[in-house]
Amino acid sequence: MPEMPEVQGLVDFLAARAAGLKVTKATVANIAALKTYDPPLDALVGSTVTAAARHGKFVDVMTDAGIHLIFHLARAGWLRWYEQLPGTLIRPGKSAIALRVAFDDKSGFDLTEAGTRKSLAVYAARDPGDVPAIARLGPDPLTGEFTRDTLAGLLAGRRTQIKGVLRDQSIIAGIGNAYSDEILHAARMSPYALATGLDADDIDALYAALSRTLTEAVAAASGTPPADLKDAKRRGMAVHGRRGEACPVCGDQVRSVFFADRSLEYCPTCQTGGKLLADRRLSRLLK
Repeated sequence: MPEMPEVQGLVDFLAARAAGLKVTKATVANIAALKTYDPPLDALVGSTVTAAARHGKFVDVMTDAGIHLIFHLARAGWLRWYEQLPGTLIRPGKSAIALRVAFDDKSGFDLTEAGTRKSLAVYAARDPGDVPAIARLGPDPLTGEFTRDTLAGLLAGRRTQIKGVLRDQSIIAGIGNAYSDEILHAARMSPYALATGLDADDIDALYAALSRTLTEAVAAASGTPPADLKDAKRRGMAVHGRRGEACPVCGDQVRSVFFADRSLEYCPTCQTGGKLLADRRLSRLLK
């Protein structure tokens, strides 16, 4: 799933490449992906892209018509950019393409989604706050207003595992499964630690790890073409997606915990005092 750094990379790319271009076509190939009807998507046609922005994991393409093209790539979505947009006809239901946008210089992009579980979402909106999921977002951790005390306030009283807190978009916007693994590894913290049980030193470590991990990942994504962002993300991971490999900090073997539709990765030596966390399907901690 694309998370904050990759989404920011896409936003930076679109801001640099699409700003000033006129939209000549906006075609939905998967009608289930379009979540709004007012304004209609074709209200974008004839408008000029003025800027791009990020709201958590949402991409916001702004136009001079006052209409925002907003999309969330969900679990298996991606943006495919073309300097010369293909002229082939999109066949609804017969392609991975959910949306095609064309510009007046013959460039454009497709939003694609792999797999059978379709959850990519596209919105045309007059204001980003009109998108319910954006209106519910928590603070962005890379803004200047997000301080160590902000994090402490968000954690206070939450009897929830810290892994879940970091992934909850209504608490902190933009972090998902992959970067929560990376942040917790950098903080040397168990994913099962309860948020309410963290002391001042723990919060200091978590805030430093969160800021450093996301800042470095955003910097690495900046200027990277969309086609290369996924590989750049994988290369930058210390533990996520590296089950069975050596931890780059201590050399212990990176382990996984499997859930119904995802997994988490961690280092026992760095994060759990050497204890192995059981597969959640077993619902217990190995002693």
